[in-house]
Amino acid sequence: MQRALNVSREQNFPEWYQAVVDQADLAENSPVRGCMIIKPWGYGVWELIQSALDRRIRETGHENCYFPLFIPLSFLAQEASHVEGFAKEMAVVTHHRLKTIDGKLMVDPDSALEEPLVVRPTSETIIGDAFRRWINSWRDLPILLNQWANVVRWEMRTRMFLRTTEFLWQEGHTAHVGEADAMQETLKMLEVYRELAEDILAMPVAVGEKPENERFPGAVSTFSIEAMMQDGKALQAGTSHYLGTNFSRAQNIRYQSASGELEYCHTTSWGVSTRLIGGVIMTHGDDDGLRLPPRIAPHQVVIVPMLREKPEDAAVLAFCDELKNDLDSLSAFQAPLRAHLDRKSTRAANKRWDWVRRGAPILLEIGPRDAANGVVTLIRRDRLRDGDRIVSTAFPRREFLAQVSAILVDIQGNLFHEAKTRLESNIRNDLATFEAIAEYFGAASEDDNSGFKGWVRAPWARPDGAELEQIDARLKGLKLSLRNVPQGQTRPAGRCVFTGREAVEDILIARAY
Repeated sequence: MQRALNVSREQNFPEWYQAVVDQADLAENSPVRGCMIIKPWGYGVWELIQSALDRRIRETGHENCYFPLFIPLSFLAQEASHVEGFAKEMAVVTHHRLKTIDGKLMVDPDSALEEPLVVRPTSETIIGDAFRRWINSWRDLPILLNQWANVVRWEMRTRMFLRTTEFLWQEGHTAHVGEADAMQETLKMLEVYRELAEDILAMPVAVGEKPENERFPGAVSTFSIEAMMQDGKALQAGTSHYLGTNFSRAQNIRYQSASGELEYCHTTSWGVSTRLIGGVIMTHGDDDGLRLPPRIAPHQVVIVPMLREKPEDAAVLAFCDELKNDLDSLSAFQAPLRAHLDRKSTRAANKRWDWVRRGAPILLEIGPRDAANGVVTLIRRDRLRDGDRIVSTAFPRREFLAQVSAILVDIQGNLFHEAKTRLESNIRNDLATFEAIAEYFGAASEDDNSGFKGWVRAPWARPDGAELEQIDARLKGLKLSLRNVPQGQTRPAGRCVFTGREAVEDILIARAY
């Protein structure tokens, strides 16, 4: 069967992923190793994700702000476990000037900074320094901040959107009077991320707490949303952290309580990034390219005039112009419908496949006969094929305009249902020992592309310390990791698959990005 891409998911999932990023015109590698140039179609997707999340962040009482890209090294040194967690990924600025030496532009050796500056890997320390100045009394709390920014974490093995040296994200930072308020904030934002993933990205997730060895450096508790990709691997799609008083003690962030005592603030942080776009690709893409949920499609409906460089082309374009105007007056998902008329002077078939690869939810092909009869020929990207045949449906123009918003809602729901079915039907819960889990996953190949395996949900006794380190090492030998403890559990029966002790909860185990 002829497909729009030259590689399939089954043949080579990593190559398929790269082909989608390239041929859907989302991004390309930059001249700087490990960084990417996000192209207009990819950035348009990010802007829609950003807009949907920003509205929810504001609705939950947070204010946007901005902090510097550069962080003094001494700030990070104050929080030992935090800096240890990021030390190998930090980019450091040590000089402030260049100089021509022997005809070559080089770092001026006389321009060393008095204190090195770390390029922002995350902002807990520099925001904590501001909290120290801004907070005096319990009346100043809570402080609820968010910033949209870029961060740098030096990566050796990169993949566009999933793991790059520089990426875009939002990071929330809050300070509270006590543990209860801070934990409520942590879980509130976790729910915001679940809603974003499932309602906007049509990407179902498992919501729960990370084990001790997977916590954010310096956190007391870390919670995550985990999504299942089409190759069976898990993608950590967002995290929310209760930091306790670890950062406030390191940075002396204190407030005077109502009784006059000085108390340390309880803080939180939480974030999602452009990694979400990688998640959308691997959740919804097919062998013809990207399939975008309509809520995050820069163009929800694309009109493709079937032009033949003949006199009747004028009538076709006139019909398409009127159709575009009609669509612009409609709404979808309680927002203006986003329609686009592709006027490029290229072959209609090429334009069709370009938009198929980009994942536009609805394509409308309009030829001379369609224009003359007041008809549109509709192709749904979520249901592109029936075997070898491209599925198209002819609608009278008025009937289509009356139904288009509902069709977009149906596409959004259909993509979510597909992904939800995949998630729920590919979590094994019948493996009672580590040996059984190891046999199920098998030995991982060097590139970790060893065929589809879903997740395992297994009882565990919440081991910690050295015992957990040993378990983690055994899992890493199979390229596995503990993902999270799903919310809403009742106490399970059975024995921990790692220790043999009575289990206290279930945990998810998977290969992951």
